[in-house]
Amino acid sequence: MLLTTAVGLLGYSTVVMADTWMFQRQASLQFDTPHTQAPSMDGLVGRLDIPRLGFSVVIAEGTKDSTLRRAAGHIGGTGLPGRPGNVGIAGHRDTLFRPLKDIRLNDVITLTTLQGEYRYRVVSTKIVTPSNVAVLDPDGQEVLTLVTCYPFYFVGPSPDRFIVRAKRL
Repeated sequence: MLLTTAVGLLGYSTVVMADTWMFQRQASLQFDTPHTQAPSMDGLVGRLDIPRLGFSVVIAEGTKDSTLRRAAGHIGGTGLPGRPGNVGIAGHRDTLFRPLKDIRLNDVITLTTLQGEYRYRVVSTKIVTPSNVAVLDPDGQEVLTLVTCYPFYFVGPSPDRFIVRAKRL
């Protein structure tokens, strides 16, 4: 019975990972074409790239579990790229946002949308409690805030959030 359960869990994990990989690959193509086309996939916001980390992830609208299983999510009520405000992006630490553990000050983050490309430079990282939503407040500048759970290798629901803040170049 334990072996059957283990095989079932392994199979489920494989299906989820394959679905995420296929979604990321297909959705990323939307941002490799000229920016004059309308997206063919509903809910796509853009693609986030951090070249130094070899990191690239598609961003979809919203932060529901079904969204975050396949993509990073644009946090509702936060800004949009190219406008003054705070663009909030969330992702799971144990899947798509795992590379953030290696991010450094001054790393360049590129956010590509169908309207254009926006570049940001990392100005800070910090750890906050889940209730500290002030990190998403706008401050009159164009900023990008990445949010994921912390610690990165914690098993179970994590007690804190890892925040990356970047200012538009």
